[in-house]
Amino acid sequence: MVDRRKFLQASVSAALASNLPFGWVIREAGAVPACGPEGGTLGCSKLGLSDPAGQFDPFARKGITAFTNPVPDALAPGFIYQPDAITGEYHVRIQKANQTTGMRNPVTGKVLKTPVWGYGDPRDGVFTWPGRTFQVQKGMSETVVNWTNGLRPVKEHMLPVDTTAHWCYSLPGYEGNSIAENGVPIITHLHGGHSDYQFDGNPEFFYGTEGRNQVVGPQWANVIGGFTTRFRYDNNVRAGNLWYHDHALGITRLNVYAGLAGFYFVRDGDDTGQAGNPLGLPAWPYEKAYAIQDRMFLDSGELFYPAFQDDPYYADFIDGEGAELPEDLFPSGGPTALAEFFGDHMVVNGVAWPKEDVEPRNYRLHLLNGTDSRFMALQFFEVPAGATAISPTSEPLYFDVIGSDQGLASEPTNTNMLLSEPGSRYDIIIDFKKVTPGNRVIMWNIGGDEPFGGDIGVGQLFEFTDRVMAFDVVLPPSGVADATPTGINFGPTVGTPNHTRQVALFEGKDEYGRLQPLLGTAEPATDYMGNPIYWQHGPLVGQQMEGSIAWHSATTENPALGSTEEWVIWNVTGDAHPVHLHLVHFEVLGREEIIWDSATNEEDRVLDPTGETAPVPNYDGTYLVLQDVLQHNGELGVGFKIMGHTTGAAVPTPTGYVENAPKDMVTALPGQVTRIKAHFDKPGRYVWHCHILSHEDHEMMRVLHVGPGA
Repeated sequence: MVDRRKFLQASVSAALASNLPFGWVIREAGAVPACGPEGGTLGCSKLGLSDPAGQFDPFARKGITAFTNPVPDALAPGFIYQPDAITGEYHVRIQKANQTTGMRNPVTGKVLKTPVWGYGDPRDGVFTWPGRTFQVQKGMSETVVNWTNGLRPVKEHMLPVDTTAHWCYSLPGYEGNSIAENGVPIITHLHGGHSDYQFDGNPEFFYGTEGRNQVVGPQWANVIGGFTTRFRYDNNVRAGNLWYHDHALGITRLNVYAGLAGFYFVRDGDDTGQAGNPLGLPAWPYEKAYAIQDRMFLDSGELFYPAFQDDPYYADFIDGEGAELPEDLFPSGGPTALAEFFGDHMVVNGVAWPKEDVEPRNYRLHLLNGTDSRFMALQFFEVPAGATAISPTSEPLYFDVIGSDQGLASEPTNTNMLLSEPGSRYDIIIDFKKVTPGNRVIMWNIGGDEPFGGDIGVGQLFEFTDRVMAFDVVLPPSGVADATPTGINFGPTVGTPNHTRQVALFEGKDEYGRLQPLLGTAEPATDYMGNPIYWQHGPLVGQQMEGSIAWHSATTENPALGSTEEWVIWNVTGDAHPVHLHLVHFEVLGREEIIWDSATNEEDRVLDPTGETAPVPNYDGTYLVLQDVLQHNGELGVGFKIMGHTTGAAVPTPTGYVENAPKDMVTALPGQVTRIKAHFDKPGRYVWHCHILSHEDHEMMRVLHVGPGA
């Protein structure tokens, strides 16, 4: 098992020690013959990476001081999508846009525009990152959204595409397509939605740009009525903070990074979103929604994403793993997918280190972790007006967590720290009456800048990623009565399981030796009727499926329609993974420690009962054995199978984890099994995956097919 933290710390520390600006030097034009995808010029800029210090020290560079730009209001009435007055349907288009993100030219101080891909209403031609917010009522007729891919003309992706990966245009029959000829493939997923499978945003339901000969993904061939961009969303669900984002196969991380994400709120008779609601919840303008993301920028204001030699993380995830990338496929070493991404600029609703002016009263904050790989441990600190950092002796403020991904909690949790995993949403109440008027509150992050292993407060590699945004308590009381929530007694409502399923999280290597996170089973696979599922291709053909499995292999997660299952998730990797199941919400039941065979060690859990390739087990605990993993191109990578399954006592819920609400995300910690339960009430083809976007794009995603037809 590889400890990527050691590699990451070493590579970043070495770069910073070199006194290079911002830790790295960007590749120069001419130094990399084919910097961009399909031979384009993307990534060949002579510009350097933006230095975050320019945001915090206006005397060092002609940047701007952090916490001066107002954060865009995602719940403002003018930012809510409005349906067509006649049809009642929504029309949303994806299109190029230029957006003010808080970046300035480091020499002149001029405000810069950042090119993004935004969602927007074609009627007014405004496209934004994040996209505008949907707000719908529970029980109303379904929401109908007409999605249009307007990314034309686009001759190459805004960011580097690894065309050797398992992505839309590497599927059988699609190899002749390209972004230059067929456009950027997209497919929007309503994360947390209770959608019929054809509207769920399955990665193989992608489609290219609008127009004649539009490319559509292979799974549309299995849909009665065929391809459509008119999606129908079921609103017969509990009130909750859902979100929508792109989910195209193999390029989800890139499309989301370019700007394709937004909020989707469901309201009901209790959580109405209006003042005077039965639960006493703060309503707009005292209810806010923040999409927290991290990015890297060029000095030009453009987004930057690493994929080439000399880029951030390349030495860690390519050289450090001993990967060998053939020159004919990776000219000058790229573009290549990298195992994870951590940005050095914290961005909220599309603006770097913004601020919110608030009154001294209760506010309701919806916090979306929209990052690629970053687990955040969030706190709030009072500081003097204008401060951009906290005092070492500061004590964090307490706040109440009242809900999470898909609804309100069983009861409020009063805490001064909240762990937020990628893809998750948390619903909190914070009381700014406790703050001295005129002072500032900084949202602080002690989650670190590295793969998360469960230890909070370690691993900060960048100087300013410990702060997210500021709240200035400077507005006079409006005269509107303060709202104090009561009656938060909801929580998850999942029935008694009638089946237990053992699944697993693995970390192996692909055919080039790159780190490859994978899902799989921790037991021999069976279908919804209990029949064995066999390997159909590769060296294990004819054997019952078990262990590490890539995306394209036969479906192994096949619950019966109407079943309630307990999933036992074995994490045999060295890092935590945020696990997401489409279609369902689930209840987190708890965690147990994995008891390892005494012949294993922390660096290597692999044993060999034959004694030919590894030490032999003592047969007193869990261990791994090597197993080939069939890749999408027919080559073989390295994976594992779990043996000697042994667990210990239940592990107490770690500090900062709040899981007493309907969840569609759960943090599976390394060396533990995590138990959840969910009810599968719609048939068809869905997916489950790790929500570290770089992981799901490199095969840590599998089909979840409910009922017959898998």
